[in-house]
Amino acid sequence: MSGSSSGGTPGRAMGRRALLLAGAASAAAAGAGSLASAEPAHARPGGPGAEWVGSWAGSPNAAPTAAVVHLENQTVRHVLRLSLGGSALRLRLTNEFGESAASIGEVRVARRAGTQGTAIVPATDRRVTFGGSGSVLIPAGAPAVSDPVDLALPGGADLVVSLYLPERTAATSLHAYALQKNAVAAGNVTGATTVTPTAEPQAVYLVSGVSVRAGRQASAIVALGDSITDGGKSTVGADLRWPDQLAARLRSSRPAADRAVVNAGISGNRLLHDPNPPAGDPAEAYALNFGPSALRRFDRDVLAQPAAAYVITLIGVNDLGHPGTVAPLSETVTAEQLIAGHGQLAARAHAAGLIAIGGTIMPFKDDTFGFWSQANGEKRNAVNDWIRTSGVYDAVIDFARVTADPADPDKLAAAYSSGDGLHPNDAGHTAMAAAVPLDLFR
Repeated sequence: MSGSSSGGTPGRAMGRRALLLAGAASAAAAGAGSLASAEPAHARPGGPGAEWVGSWAGSPNAAPTAAVVHLENQTVRHVLRLSLGGSALRLRLTNEFGESAASIGEVRVARRAGTQGTAIVPATDRRVTFGGSGSVLIPAGAPAVSDPVDLALPGGADLVVSLYLPERTAATSLHAYALQKNAVAAGNVTGATTVTPTAEPQAVYLVSGVSVRAGRQASAIVALGDSITDGGKSTVGADLRWPDQLAARLRSSRPAADRAVVNAGISGNRLLHDPNPPAGDPAEAYALNFGPSALRRFDRDVLAQPAAAYVITLIGVNDLGHPGTVAPLSETVTAEQLIAGHGQLAARAHAAGLIAIGGTIMPFKDDTFGFWSQANGEKRNAVNDWIRTSGVYDAVIDFARVTADPADPDKLAAAYSSGDGLHPNDAGHTAMAAAVPLDLFR
C-alpha cells in the first residue's frame, strides 16, 4: 500500500504502515482485542502543518419527504460538543440535499451555559460571517464555510450554534439522530441568552461541521460508521458515544492530546447501498435518514474533514441485516462483496495519505430487528477474519471481541447491550472507546 503520509514523505508513510501492520500481526497472534502503534501523522497532504482541524461533525442525510421540517422567521439552536479546542473556529453549513437555495439570515455562536438546555454565556456570543456578510445564501446541493470566528474554547466544550431562517426554508439537509435536545424558537433570537422552544428536535439542521484553529501539530481522527458510531441507544444529551469517549481519553493523554475525533456515523448506514425501501414498506417514511452509502459519502465525510489524518471504519452490519427487513432481498450481499468494499475504504484513505484502521463488525445474534441468521453470522465472521488478518488496514480495533458474550461470540454481551441485541448501551460504548489504543495516534 503506497501513498504519501499526511505530513511526511512516501517512505515515511510506508514505514509507519509497516510498524502498524507488524503490531497488528503480533496482536492478532496473541488474540488481542485492539492493536498497535504508529508514528504521528499531523495533517493531510496538500497542507502539512495546517492549523485548522475538524472538531465536530454531523454527517448530513436527506430528509424523508413526509418528515421535512420547514423553518420561517424562526431560529434553530444546536448544542455541539467539540472534541478538540482551539483559539478560533469556523462553521460548515450544508444545503447539500436541498433542491433550492437556503437563505440564512444570521448565524451566531457562543459557549453553552451549564450542562443542560441551550442557554448561552453572553460574554462568549459571536456573530458569524461568510465573506464578511452576516447572511448567506447557500445554493442547492452545496455547503458553505464561514469566516474564522475569534472565540477560544477548550476541548470538550459545548458550542451553541444558532441559525435564523427569515424565509420559508425546507431543512432537507440534516443529521437526523444527533442524540442532543436542540431548540426551534420564534423570530430572530440568535443572540438571546435563553430561548423559548416551540420544538425540541434531536436532529441538527443545516450544520455539518465545526473546525478549530488548534496549532500545527493537531490532526483529526474520523470515525466512519453506522448507528453504533452515531450513538444508537446511548443516553440522549450525555455525549457517551464511543467516539465522544475516545475524544475524552485523548484530551487527557499527553502523547495524543492534540487529536480531534470527528464522528462521521449515520444511523442505518450501509457500506455498499443507499437507502432503498421496498414500495409500500413503512421504512419509506424514514429510510432516507440512513444516508448515502459509506463508499458514496467517503470523500465528503472523511477526506474533506480539515486535517484528517486517520479513519476508523466500523460498518457492515446493516448490509447484512437490511435486505429482507428495510431493503429488498435483491440487495443481499456476500462476504466477498463486503470485503471488497472495505478494501476500497482503505485504498481511498491511503491514496489521500490517511492511516486506515479497521473495526470488526460487532455481534448481533438474537437481535430484535430480524438481522440475525446463521448465514449472516457466517458472513460477519468471514469479513472480520479478513479485517483482522489481511493486512489491508494499517491496524485493527477488534470491537467484536471486546463486546461479545464470552459464552457465545455471535451475541452481544448482555452487560453491553441496550436491550435490542445489536446496539451497545453506555457501558458498551465505554468498552469500545477503551479498546482503542492511544499509541496509534502519537
